[in-house]
Formats: sequence, C-alpha cells, structure tokens
Amino acid sequence: MRSHLTIAWSLAAALVLGAFTYRVGGRPPSVSPTPADGHTIHVLAPHVVNGQVSGPYHHYCKVVSPEPFIECLIYLSTDSNANLVQIEYIVAKTVTRTNAIPLAVWNKNWHDHAQEIATGRVQVLDLPPDDAKKVADLVAQTDGIIFDLWPHGAKVPDGSVRIGRSVGHVSLTAAEKFRFSTSGNR
Repeated sequence: MRSHLTIAWSLAAALVLGAFTYRVGGRPPSVSPTPADGHTIHVLAPHVVNGQVSGPYHHYCKVVSPEPFIECLIYLSTDSNANLVQIEYIVAKTVTRTNAIPLAVWNKNWHDHAQEIATGRVQVLDLPPDDAKKVADLVAQTDGIIFDLWPHGAKVPDGSVRIGRSVGHVSLTAAEKFRFSTSGNR
C-alpha cells in the first residue's frame, strides 16, 4: 500500500512539475508541433449571437492554407485560462461565393469581412500598424462563419451550437455572391 502511495505522489509531482515547465518554459523540446500552434494573429471584434451583441471577442488566428483559409480560436478575454467559446473559419470569397455554399445558407450563416472591417469594430492587435493593415486587407477578401460553443453566462457548455454573426451583417443578392467566382465554379 505504501509503495502505491509513493508511486501516486511521484506521478502527481511529475505531472505538476511537467505542467509548470510547460507554462514557464514552453513546450518540452521532445514534443512535436501540434495543430494548435501558430494561432498568433490577435483580433478583437464583437459578434451577434441569438440576436444579441456580445463580446468583444479575442480571436487568435492562423492561416491554414493560402486561398486564404484561416481558423480562429475565440475567447472572451486574454487570460491564459480563458475558456474557448467560439471558433471562426475565415475562407476566401473565391471559395465561399460559389455554388459550394447556397445563397440562402450564406445569408443565414456567413458574413462578409470587408463589410465587418468597414464598420470600424474590428481591431488587429499586437502588430505594428502597417502589418495590422496588411492583415485587415487580406481578411477583407474573405467571408467568415462563427460557431458559438458556450452559451453566454453559462458555467459549462451545454452541447448546443449557435451561429455567431458580425455586427451589422448584410445579406447578399445572387449578383453580389457570385461576383468573386469564376464561371467554372459558379
């Protein structure tokens, strides 16, 4: 019995020491990169969820592919223990403004980042102004879809997923939606 307690305490101490090492010094050198690495583009913007403006939300984003396809992990604060409350996929208009997404679905679930950025509610943080403008200019060529995973004010997620929208979202006409597509993907 005593040896089991010694092993348990040793394991607990190793886990605590390992977690401390990870938080203080980063990832141990033997660990390979993960998909969570690289979410370093920091953006602040409010969203509309269930008809209510909420946030502003801290987006930590990374470019996954050059179209661009960008994914963002979204939190209500910058606290290192903040809960992940939303995920946003940011996709080039040359992809989203095709038959890949029907107009009615786009109008219900997606939003235009050029329109959102033009409202002045989006801030690119932690970059010099020239670099922040480059990020905004790239993202203006995209549309976004936000999956809200954690009900506002709840202690835990309840399994429901809502679609978040940009503040001031404007639905598209068919002509506007297909303006970015080529005849081959329309």
